[in-house]
Formats: sequence, structure tokens, C-alpha cells
Amino acid sequence: MGMHGATGISAFAYCNLRKHLGLPVCNVELVDGVQVLARVDTDILERFHCDCIFLRPKPSNSRIWYPRDGYAFLVPDYFNPVQNDKDEWIVKRDALTMRMPKGGYFFDGDWLSMENMWEDHFFQQTVREAERLYKETDFFIAFSGFYPYFGSSVDYFCAMLTEPETLIESNTMVLESELKRAALVVESMGEYIGAVCLAGDLGCQSGPMVRPEVFEEVSAPFLKKFCDFIHHNSDAKVFLHSCGAIEPLLPVLIYCGIDIINPVQVSAAGMNPVNLKHKYGSDIVFWGGGVDTQHVIGVKSPEEVAENTRYLTDIFKQGGGYVFCPVHNIMGNVPPENIVAAYDAAYENATYGHIPVSFDILSGSKA
Repeated sequence: MGMHGATGISAFAYCNLRKHLGLPVCNVELVDGVQVLARVDTDILERFHCDCIFLRPKPSNSRIWYPRDGYAFLVPDYFNPVQNDKDEWIVKRDALTMRMPKGGYFFDGDWLSMENMWEDHFFQQTVREAERLYKETDFFIAFSGFYPYFGSSVDYFCAMLTEPETLIESNTMVLESELKRAALVVESMGEYIGAVCLAGDLGCQSGPMVRPEVFEEVSAPFLKKFCDFIHHNSDAKVFLHSCGAIEPLLPVLIYCGIDIINPVQVSAAGMNPVNLKHKYGSDIVFWGGGVDTQHVIGVKSPEEVAENTRYLTDIFKQGGGYVFCPVHNIMGNVPPENIVAAYDAAYENATYGHIPVSFDILSGSKA
């Protein structure tokens, strides 16, 4: 819970969860100002038997932001949402703007991160935090901040068809700078981290946003060179976050050297968990897909959430190579009882011994 910006929990839901468990809520800290994600404290990580922790140094100076009644979050003193006459929260930076509507749980508009991971002072703080976590805890940590050699906008995917030469030229230049950054990460914290993370969405609800053959031409050669560099110069794995119906692209992503795929959106077209595990389970780690966030965790009963979790973990855990978390972040309005139900069911179902349920690979039905 909370190792990555797509495996986290809304600060609103996190406050509610802590209250539900009888834990204090006075120091809930934001680690992502766009999605309004909380830093998950070690008491929660230990309660739910979590193995991973977010690599993000604490800010030097913090203040309290009160987004609405009943909620107070610690934020860096330079993160300054301003409320307008519509009771919307607005963040502006130069000509960019993002907004949280009244009663909302996150910001939309431009993506204005609280920090620049590559700013020298912040990067050096991150190195020190990685060393501390490695030496003082048993948690798995990963470094996030690399470019995946494709954009996540419709315009970018259109350009992959209409202007491939331009994008290939751009990726050539980007690769040079990203390999320098990768060398810096490997040299300064390679012994402390378990993975490096890239993020970019290749799928929508109904299918991929790019054909595999186009991806192979424009993006894959550069992604492969990046993965090869990481694998040849460190023990770190390469973690890719990519939402949506990406099953047709998994073979080329595996060829490029992606070790871990997240969030495993089982509700998207072609993302049947049985088929995913059967076809790719020996070649890639599935990190996510443990409970359906679109149709289950936020709207069903705790009993139904637990049932969905057991069903999905029964599939993904077969043969190993699986890390549990829900499909993407836990949203702000998810009931705390449902969060408890999902994580407790996952832990109770975590052993790799006898699996009480088998599955028909073609139909996905219980046998």
C-alpha cells in the first residue's frame, strides 16, 4: 500500500481508515498533491503486512492544509492551493492550472507535482532516505521518475502514426539524457533500491491506444536500451505502470525487459486475469489486479470485496510472481471496512501452498 503513485491511497480514505482502526489522524501527510495521496505510516503497513514503502523524503518545512471539514493534511510549505468563490481549490504554476471541485478528492487539469524529483537538493535528500530505509527497515523501495519513451495523450498516439520519424528523433535525444540519469541513480542508490519505475498509459477501457507494430517502431528500441542498462548495471527490476487494455502490448514490453507490470486493470477489455496469468505469468510479475477498483472495492459490501480479492489472488498467485495491491489507487470515498476486507483477505490467502480453487484457462470459471 503506497509504494508507488499508482499503488497508494487517497488521503481522505486514509484518514477514514485510521479513524476506523482507532489510530490517530493528526499527522496525515500528502506525498502526491495531484492525486492527494497519503504517506502510509508504518503502523498501517504493519497492520496489513505490507512489504513495501514509498521512497520520498519528508519536506524540510510543512504546513497544514484544510481541504474541508474533518480533514487536515500536512503538505510542503511550497504547496499552496487557493480556494476560489466556488469553493474550488486551485493550484497555479506559471500558465498551468489544476483544480479540485467542491467536495472532490483529487485535482484535475494540468499535472503539477509538488516536487521535481531531479532537482539536485531533492534528489540528494532522496538518496539519503533510500539509504536510511535500506539500513533501518526491511521494506522494499523503488525509485520513480523515468520516462517510458511514449506519451499518454491522444495527440501523442496520433503522432506515432503521422510523425513517427519526429518521435524517433525525440526518443533518441531523450534516451541519452535518461541513461545519464539512470547512471546517477545506479551510482548513488543502486544498492538500496529494488526497482526503478516508469509510468505511461498505453491502454483505454476497450483496447490499446497504439498497435504493437507501431510501438515496436517508435518506442520499443529505446525502452529496451533503457531496461538493458538497468539490468546490466544493477540488480534493480524495471517496473512499468500502464493502465487500460494493454494485453496485446505485453509481449513487446516483456521483450523490452519490463520485469513488473502495474496496475493490471482486470476490468478492461482483454485483461482476463486467468488468460494473463496463463500467457505471461512466467515472464513478468503482475503487481496489482488484486481487487477491482472500478466495480467492487468502492461500491460492494465488505464480504463481496473479500470474495473478489480471494478470487483474483487465487489466480495471480499460482506459480509465484505476484505482488498484491488493488487495481490503481484507493479512492477517497472507499469505505474503510472495504479496505480492511481487501487487505485482510489478501493476507489470509497469501500462502503458496495448497490452492483450493482451480481454474479453467479458457473460460476463467472455477472448476
